[in-house]
Amino acid sequence: MGRNAVETVLGAVVLLVAGMFVFFAYGTAQVKAVSGYELRANFFKIGGLTPGSDVRINGIKVGSVTSARLDPETYDAVVVMSIAAGIKLPADSVAGIGSEGIVGGKYVRLEPGNAKKTLAAGGLIGKTKDFRSLEDQVGEIIFLATGGKGGQ
Repeated sequence: MGRNAVETVLGAVVLLVAGMFVFFAYGTAQVKAVSGYELRANFFKIGGLTPGSDVRINGIKVGSVTSARLDPETYDAVVVMSIAAGIKLPADSVAGIGSEGIVGGKYVRLEPGNAKKTLAAGGLIGKTKDFRSLEDQVGEIIFLATGGKGGQ
């Protein structure tokens, strides 16, 4: 009977420590959606970017992707993101899709411009850089290495 009580207490301690770890990880990992104002950006390819993905400036999270949809007229991917209220982006900023590694998640990388005018809530980031997959990059390297002869 004593052994079952010890196992039960030990199991409860393990669950408590695991719960504290999850709470700590959630609080420090910045996985919460950022509330602020919305901006849009149109891309040709987004490479698996999903709602909830980070929006970063110089590696620092400043927002979250709230939705990604297809524009029925241009067939571009329209990414809607929420940017922290304290961040005012210049109107000539550039948005690109970045990757955290070969198998890592995707995120929106913002490169602030130099314009004095800032983007208003609901505004469109006009300059974008599309996602470049590993296959695209390898193909470009092979093309350059072969002198651009295209297999002749």
